[in-house]
Amino acid sequence: MTTSNLSQTRRWQVLALLGTAFFMTILDGTSLLAALPAIEGHLRLHGPAIQWTVTAYALAFSGLLLLCGRAADLLGRRRVFIAGMVLRVVASLACGLAPSIQALVAARAVQGVSAAIIAPAALSMVMNTFPEGIERNKALGIWGGLGGFGATAGLLLGGIITDIFGWQWVFWVNVPVGTLMLVLAPAMLRESRDRARSRSFDIPGALTIAPALVLLVYVITRVPTSGWANGQSIGLLAAVAVLVWMFILIEKRSVAPLVSFQLLRSRMLLGGNLLLLIAGMTVDGMLVTLTSFVQQVLGWPAAQFGLAAAMMTVTAAAGALLSQRIVPRISLGRVAAAGTVLLGCGCLLLTRIPAGGPMSLLPAALFLFGAGMGAVTVCAQIAALTGVTEKDSGLAAGLADTSFAVGTAVGTAICTSVAAARTSAIGGPTPLALTTGQHAAFGAAGVFAALALITALTLLSKRSGLSRSVSADASENVSTRAPSTPP
Repeated sequence: MTTSNLSQTRRWQVLALLGTAFFMTILDGTSLLAALPAIEGHLRLHGPAIQWTVTAYALAFSGLLLLCGRAADLLGRRRVFIAGMVLRVVASLACGLAPSIQALVAARAVQGVSAAIIAPAALSMVMNTFPEGIERNKALGIWGGLGGFGATAGLLLGGIITDIFGWQWVFWVNVPVGTLMLVLAPAMLRESRDRARSRSFDIPGALTIAPALVLLVYVITRVPTSGWANGQSIGLLAAVAVLVWMFILIEKRSVAPLVSFQLLRSRMLLGGNLLLLIAGMTVDGMLVTLTSFVQQVLGWPAAQFGLAAAMMTVTAAAGALLSQRIVPRISLGRVAAAGTVLLGCGCLLLTRIPAGGPMSLLPAALFLFGAGMGAVTVCAQIAALTGVTEKDSGLAAGLADTSFAVGTAVGTAICTSVAAARTSAIGGPTPLALTTGQHAAFGAAGVFAALALITALTLLSKRSGLSRSVSADASENVSTRAPSTPP
């Protein structure tokens, strides 16, 4: 699918289709959280078993993004997208029909696989549908807005759907939407792949990097309960290091590598992906802490929290759309830096909210954090997409998706650990101790935002490719660049 073959109207129709698929993928990850208590009661579960419905999805999604992105390049992005959507519909139906926790976890893992197939294929098709510059970045602004809206809207919609229709419909809503996608996709999307290129997969590379990513995310997700210095955690991290080392050796010798090291020579690519990694740490680290704070300290019901989060949803979309408009007038690094400052200010305000005091700071904190979240993610996408060739767009989208997914796991683990350690240090789960612990976790998220600021100012200092002249200037510095996106 190339930009020259599609009219402007058709391009935006393609974005609407792919954006809907992306929105549903993001919604899956957050709407389930509101349904967990109902699922636990229906299946008569006790203990941590229910958390595997979240973990199984995360492991499958994170571990397969790179492989699925490259598969889209080699097999055809429309073909891979449709295959992923078929799998999504089947897995969602199975989730709602699951008679036991074991069946539900297995179906959630398949849902994670489908998300790993859909996400890089969809983003790479968006990239190849819009020409680099103003149009592409406008599309990325909408894409980022959808991501921010889906991430926070799921907290509200999941509770509403569960209360009115039952927890099964949190999954079954994907069935009619996915079916509509399958009807429209063959007519609206054009097939795209490098026909002159060998279709051979780098099997040895895939067999090392996929397990490495799965193990890494698994270790990170269990850190809050097992600790960082646990013997099993250290052993698994050592295994991850060995697998990554083997992967690097394999890629250097492979005729058709899964990840071309030519891509990694781009400072813009590294900056975009590193910014996505740290943004994922900041966003999910803050959100998981905020969820605990409003439930354990403030005592808010899920619906009230969902309504409060709607403010962050709106400002995230506004930040994404506004940032893509002002980047042509200001350097990309400065706009990204401004977004990270907003993230940090939001975290700082959250550390000042007392347990029983006025909540006047909370709306301001959510307003600032949401705007920063939208701006940072879109700027990271712009940086990583600049100069990417079509033949590597699926791989690059998978690489960026992986960066954000790993970042969310790391941020959640660190902030949860900081909160638990600080709470225990001052006397256990009393209101004062819980407040102090969660304030410390908000502070940790603020530190992540500071790291993102340094990344934006040092690695994204070049002007972005929002105009053709700027794009051409950026392309002279590196031969290959890569796209990115948040799940």
